[in-house]
Amino acid sequence: YGKNSSHWAISYLSIITYKAVVVPILPNFTANELQHLVNHSESLLLYSSDSLWEELDPTAMPGLRAAISLEDFSPKFTRHNDDADLIVRFNVVKLNPPDKSKITCTPPPNTTLFAIIYTSGTSGFSKGVMLTHNNITANIVYARRNMPLKPGDRILSFLPLAHAYGCAIEFLYPFTLGCHITFLGKTPSPQVLIKAFGEIKPRLILSVPLILEKIYKTNLKPVLQEQKIRLMMSIPVLEKIVQKKLREKLMDVFGGNFLELVIGGAALNEEVQIFLRKIKFPFTVGYGMTECGPLISYAPWYENRLNSAGRCVDTLEMRIDSANPETEAGEILVRGENVMTGYYKNEEATRNAIDEEGWLHTGDLATMDSDGFIYIKGRSKSMILGPSGQNIYPEEIESIINNWPYVLESLVVERKNQLVALICPDLDAIDKDHIQESELPGIFNKYKEQMNQRIPDYMKIARIEIYQGEFEKTPKRSIKRFLYQ
Repeated sequence: YGKNSSHWAISYLSIITYKAVVVPILPNFTANELQHLVNHSESLLLYSSDSLWEELDPTAMPGLRAAISLEDFSPKFTRHNDDADLIVRFNVVKLNPPDKSKITCTPPPNTTLFAIIYTSGTSGFSKGVMLTHNNITANIVYARRNMPLKPGDRILSFLPLAHAYGCAIEFLYPFTLGCHITFLGKTPSPQVLIKAFGEIKPRLILSVPLILEKIYKTNLKPVLQEQKIRLMMSIPVLEKIVQKKLREKLMDVFGGNFLELVIGGAALNEEVQIFLRKIKFPFTVGYGMTECGPLISYAPWYENRLNSAGRCVDTLEMRIDSANPETEAGEILVRGENVMTGYYKNEEATRNAIDEEGWLHTGDLATMDSDGFIYIKGRSKSMILGPSGQNIYPEEIESIINNWPYVLESLVVERKNQLVALICPDLDAIDKDHIQESELPGIFNKYKEQMNQRIPDYMKIARIEIYQGEFEKTPKRSIKRFLYQ
């Protein structure tokens, strides 16, 4: 229970080596949420950062036997004398490591429970995803076969290690290869990341769309709108020179040494994708979920297609629950080695997620082309039914709005049979350009009219509401949609 660090990683490895079940918890969870999850998971030992421990009440976790500091592995709490003795012995081992040649480790059966990972879903409650050793191993083996890292390569770990995506691909996969992993101890703002990329020069970068979209919107889009650049881009010979310069500039932002940037967690804005593909920037978009530990689909950057999240990984089989998957979106169903055994202490949720034939119902809607590339439309729970029965995917409209100037984030909802866009303004950009808040409705309405001319009638936005402050998020930074319906 703490931010990414080498001690977090050491603790994780020690737990699984001991053949115990690891329960990684995002540091964004509140003290009450953490205490509930400790009790629900029946955890006996808690590793916690010192600052987060100060917020906790040990009496609210009656089953907890001991707590250890993630800063220096010192005891924070013991409930019984034998636990105190256990921690003394723990510290003796830490100060006087045993002879490595005398350490033996018998691998547990593949079906043994490896981890319980609590989702931070947008529906308002957490579920404990049970992943086996085989689930995790299937993810790592796939990554080793299909992703570009080699022993000795460097990687920067900045996605939350308590989340399946960051843990599997930024930590366990490179660790098994013998890569050098640097853990970012700060909040991963674009400025902090750019500096870290320059110092570490990683070979593989994982990211969420927001970071890449923000760099494009603030660093590259203004350059592309300059009259001189627009003129050069209209001349084929000069266009290639400009594209090469822009690609080199963007590569340098990410350290200049990486083979591929993998986007996950949400869809990447189409305008950004088109630009990156035009300049041949090595990026790709994948898809996954905690329930699959997390990989579901991926394709290397030189194979992937516009708006696609790649093809199903070879440790799974996939089908789209639709009469015509190429043209009509349906729910993504998967089964295979990556799929969880179920939700901890929640048989009803498990039955709702995994059917009798072993298919995991992801809750995500997509189409699939004849070559197996999938195109995700959005969550089935967030889909809006249009006036004539059309399926409206608010994420598609939000992706356009989020690329407008002065927009930090947006949410499209249905109000009185009309589509309304809730917009959280980008205050930093507003201040930088000396824009008055009173000017924002006019600016946003201008872009709304331009967008409405380009999209189908049933997707048109009726009005815009400016939302003061950021939308409430899950610990994974997804908007809690259910609060704004």
